[in-house]
Amino acid sequence: MARLSPPDPENLTDDQRKVYDAIASGPRGRVRGPLALWLHRPELADRSQALGRYCRYDTLLPPRLSELAILVTARVWNSEFEWQAHKKIGLEAGIDPEIVEAIRTGRPPQFSSEDEAVVHDFALALQQGRKVDQPLYDRAIAVLGTGGVVDLTGLLGYYSLISMTINVFEVDPPDPAVHDLA
Repeated sequence: MARLSPPDPENLTDDQRKVYDAIASGPRGRVRGPLALWLHRPELADRSQALGRYCRYDTLLPPRLSELAILVTARVWNSEFEWQAHKKIGLEAGIDPEIVEAIRTGRPPQFSSEDEAVVHDFALALQQGRKVDQPLYDRAIAVLGTGGVVDLTGLLGYYSLISMTINVFEVDPPDPAVHDLA
């Protein structure tokens, strides 16, 4: 059970209602999980949801690579909510099911494309080692371009924030009976 419940949608302040409506009417179509909890601080919710919208829908990375980075982040943080929310999206975006399963179980995935391999390696290096060494940085620039690496770094930061929020407040995953990351 979550440590913190979202504000009741029927009793939102004007600031909370403005952010709630912006999220619900956008591409997400609903307000749940960390976004709902951030409504306790509508300024944080507003700024974070805008960054999240960019990271999810507007980066230079194709959805397959964005979702791969999100799944790696969910695994690093053991964020069941994030894993469940993005596993299906990642598979639909074209990530091979064997790669998803390898990430879930902590085995090194066998990539057939260099762009997926570099996103995976970059995401792990940054989140586990807290840095990216020069050879990996150079490889990422060569494969993704400067803008792609900037977007990937921002996406990893945003989904780390999402995962931290999920973990701190023990947000229940969409299907609480499933524990893929346990």
